[in-house]
Amino acid sequence: MNAMIGNCVLGALGEPADFLGLQIRQLWEDHYRVNVLVGKDAASVRIAHSYFLVADGNGNIVASTPALIRHY
Repeated sequence: MNAMIGNCVLGALGEPADFLGLQIRQLWEDHYRVNVLVGKDAASVRIAHSYFLVADGNGNIVASTPALIRHY
């Protein structure tokens, strides 16, 4: 499920420079917190974007706060 949500987030957002990864946490049933991590290395990591998402059973994003828009 996390991989499917991650693909949807990166597909909507684009991939930032110095992309390190996504941190995806299930909060409850179909609600998730997604942090987009960037930095030159692990010592300089920071959160570039953070979203609260609602996803359906297939990992498709139903709602996002803030809205997912293309940045890259």
